[in-house]
Amino acid sequence: MRTQAWFLAALVLLLPLSGCFGEDTPVTVDEPDEVNNPRTFVTGKDGLPVDEALLELEYYFSNVNEDGPEPSIGITSSGCIFFIAMEKPMRSCDGGLTWENTADITQAPFTSDPYGWVDPVTDRIFNIHMMGLESTWIGWSDNDGESWMGNPHDSGTTPLNDHIKLASGPWTDTGYGMVGQLSQNVYDQAVYFCYNKLVGIFCFTSYDGGATFVTGGQIIGLATTNGGLHGAVSTAPDGTVYVTPRVATPTIIMSKDNGFTWEERTMGTDAGTPNPRKNSEIATDTESNAYHVWTGADQGIYLARSTDSGDTWDTESLRISPVEVISTAFPQTDAGDPGRIAVTYLGSENASLLNTSDIDGNNWDGNGHYSPNEVHYHLYITYSLNALDENPTFHTYRVTDDPVQIGAMCLNSGDCRSDQGGSNRNLLDFNDLHIDREGRIYIAFADGCTGECATKETPTPADSRSSTGGMYYLASGPSLLAEFGQLEPLVDA
Repeated sequence: MRTQAWFLAALVLLLPLSGCFGEDTPVTVDEPDEVNNPRTFVTGKDGLPVDEALLELEYYFSNVNEDGPEPSIGITSSGCIFFIAMEKPMRSCDGGLTWENTADITQAPFTSDPYGWVDPVTDRIFNIHMMGLESTWIGWSDNDGESWMGNPHDSGTTPLNDHIKLASGPWTDTGYGMVGQLSQNVYDQAVYFCYNKLVGIFCFTSYDGGATFVTGGQIIGLATTNGGLHGAVSTAPDGTVYVTPRVATPTIIMSKDNGFTWEERTMGTDAGTPNPRKNSEIATDTESNAYHVWTGADQGIYLARSTDSGDTWDTESLRISPVEVISTAFPQTDAGDPGRIAVTYLGSENASLLNTSDIDGNNWDGNGHYSPNEVHYHLYITYSLNALDENPTFHTYRVTDDPVQIGAMCLNSGDCRSDQGGSNRNLLDFNDLHIDREGRIYIAFADGCTGECATKETPTPADSRSSTGGMYYLASGPSLLAEFGQLEPLVDA
């Protein structure tokens, strides 16, 4: 049994309109389930076992009980968790014991590609939705989702294609940051809104907390970006902003002046990327060290680090997923203090199938897009307290008992496999992971194998076409913020 990630809350834009109030509908769920007898690994920078004790970590699961592909998750300082995916933004203020559907309160015109973000400094919750191909709804709340404001954002004459993303971060003293600091009524944080059109990736900066986005534009073009598809926007305490495009060589695009100018950096030529390419993500710690995670050409999860705010990166990529995990997708990450990071991803250990063929007679290379029916994907969490060391250690838990997906996951929307029991696009493009103010990790994901699929002795891809939202969170273990020490469970389970 799994659940989706909670509703992160989304974005902001033009003319603010008052959000309407409405009755929250409580959704009672079972008490969070502790993960029993998880599969565990302790590995070094090559994915191979090392002789070190496993970190004692306990993860709890909460069922959000709503459809949840492409979930976002965020936590306010009061402890309220927001989970947004598809049409029903969900909120839990009791550690996942109950969830409320807040759709009646937000009054957003929910359509497709929702995304949420909680500002870790101001507690503003953002809730954004794509409205057809021409505009986006951006909503925000400053009171734990009790009331909302929002408005549509016109994306221009070229249709909006996909991957709307929002994040916030500190103002710098150059570029748009300098302009913002000289202006009146500037919001405490810069707010960034990025999306792709058919011609590339576009990013804009807001000075008023997301109500309007008047500066910005195209940051990279079609020729190098697979149509401009990209991962989440990430920001660092020093104001550096990162966007990760889908390209053949692992790449980050960064700005040190609040989006006024952008630069590219590449890394990971030794690890490469698969085909079709997948989203990658950046995490930054409290000292603005950056951690880039992606799926490599061999389907493992790889890490490159930067200790100078993205200017230079490791020349040797670190494999943070165990070698037993032979196919991965959806890597998401966050960091606390230097070297303290967490990464989640979907992965498969069906190593015996590496030398078999897929259903079309092609040799299977470990790519979830072409995997044979028998491949089972699970949710993994990798934790490290010394990720900046020369020889770091990675502690991995496979937290799901039954699979998250059976068979392939379609990663490109135009070529899903109807011959594998129906559309295998059910999980869409990503999951999510964020930490709260105490350094506790929360993971939002979509479960493609629920109900009868989860109880069958031999489930098939045709059984694995759901996308139920779920959340895992760290119940006990060392915080990613050292000052909080050993964390205790949020609730009695």
